[in-house]
Amino acid sequence: MRTGRDFIARHGETVFNAARRLQGDAPHTPLTRAGFAQADEIGRAMLGALGPTPALTLWASPTGRALQTLAVIAEHLGLDWHAARTDARLVEIGMGSWGGRYYADVIAEVGEVFTASGALKVAPDGEDYPAIAARVRGWLADTDDAPGDRLVVMHGISSRVMRGVMTGTAPDPTIGAPFAPGLPQGSIVCIENGVERLVHRGTGHASA
Repeated sequence: MRTGRDFIARHGETVFNAARRLQGDAPHTPLTRAGFAQADEIGRAMLGALGPTPALTLWASPTGRALQTLAVIAEHLGLDWHAARTDARLVEIGMGSWGGRYYADVIAEVGEVFTASGALKVAPDGEDYPAIAARVRGWLADTDDAPGDRLVVMHGISSRVMRGVMTGTAPDPTIGAPFAPGLPQGSIVCIENGVERLVHRGTGHASA
């Protein structure tokens, strides 16, 4: 069991989000002005909760949008972005041949792409949810003995799976993995002793 708190943030809005394109594990889709504003909101919320220069280990998905969001938050907190650690296991769901395409075009071909619980359906050649759960569990197993608080900036779907794993949520039968409730871009939660609380609800879209 972790001895510190985990602050799990969803990155701010990107150009793909604004254009309604399937982003998935694309390595760099930059933040929009709204996305930077959402990162500012997280930073202000964290500063209010923790004060300046808190003892906080910084982690992020290696994608540009996660690192940009983290840079803004770190500036608010007076922390060194260059000390942040990245891990590919924190990236977003792999979208396969759907990656980069407009939602509307994929829906026109295959029908609705979200399940009733808000999970994005798996592309025929994409990553499935048990695979996401396996990789985030691997990251947790490798890092959960680290003491103290940490901030992790990641993505809409992968963070829902990891939050579900961390809070002991039962697997969603439609996807075969734990899946926490969705939160808009620019949101952050705190998980302590398996219990989640909302720190800040962002103003972005709730979909992937």
